[in-house]
Amino acid sequence: MSEYMVAAISPKDRRAQAQMDALLTAEGIDRDRHLTYSAGMWDDEGRLIATGSLFENTLRCLAVDGAHRGEGLMADIVSHLVQVQMERGNAHLFLYTKCESARFFEPLGFYEIARVEGSLVFMENRRDGFARYVKGLAPYAGGEPGAAVVMNANPFTRGHGELLRRAAQENARVVLFVLSEDRSLVPCRDRLAMVKAAAAQYPHVSVVLSGSYMISSATFPSYFLKDADTVTRAHAQLDATLFTRIAAALNLRRRYVGEEPFSHATSLYNEALSAILPKRGVELIIVPRLEEQGEAISASHVRQLIKAGRMEEIRPLVPETTYDYLSGPQGREAVARIKAAEDVVHH
Repeated sequence: MSEYMVAAISPKDRRAQAQMDALLTAEGIDRDRHLTYSAGMWDDEGRLIATGSLFENTLRCLAVDGAHRGEGLMADIVSHLVQVQMERGNAHLFLYTKCESARFFEPLGFYEIARVEGSLVFMENRRDGFARYVKGLAPYAGGEPGAAVVMNANPFTRGHGELLRRAAQENARVVLFVLSEDRSLVPCRDRLAMVKAAAAQYPHVSVVLSGSYMISSATFPSYFLKDADTVTRAHAQLDATLFTRIAAALNLRRRYVGEEPFSHATSLYNEALSAILPKRGVELIIVPRLEEQGEAISASHVRQLIKAGRMEEIRPLVPETTYDYLSGPQGREAVARIKAAEDVVHH
């Protein structure tokens, strides 16, 4: 243990916040926009010499001043953050780090899950965490080759419905993963309910929460990657690496994704998946975007209409099951969150 004490960094402490930004920048890290807690260590002159932060069940933005490396500061920061997580009820923890830094976290109880060479390493504090996750999916394995769909469904639209229809029509077995991160405007339980309602017509489709090993683009860590394109490619490569291991265990031979003609990031993502998945035994099928009156249907547009109080106008864009859910008492919270949000496009 080092001679310095670890203390929380208050969001209202401008000086400490500025010091944290300066330290992160010096270590080649941009502050992650998804942080719920930060801590730091200061030397006798009041200079911040180490810092680390949390977001949900992940440790993020970990940095030690170069002049103090080798003093055990990172161990103290990580120990403090783990303790805070335990007090919050989060026992299963994850972190992302640069490839060259992964070795520093192994003695601290973190194990590598997967890596993207030259970009990042994804780690967790359970040696067999991923293996246990895959074992828990055994009921969805089946003997006949199947297909997978991964979606956020924020909310579930006719575009998502077309993706599901194609997969269900072309495969004897489909596993539909709904991203379980609860950072979308539509809460996870509501997204899951809408997907299950839409999928009920297909008896050979299983709807499953993704768990912690499928990461949404909204919360994928980008703070130590140099630019947006690098972030997108790294996310896709990590996704593909983890997904192919899941697919092998569940005998899934195809993955369906939606075409995205308007988003550069999603286009890059699909390109990266196209380059990786087939080499690992998974066919990637890109389904053309469904249109309504010449315009591609998107969840963003649906959220914009809801925010504007134009609920009737979402009818042509969503299945009846989604409309009934959002217009009824069960969807009241989701609608309220969308109406209260400043930005409903990028969620």
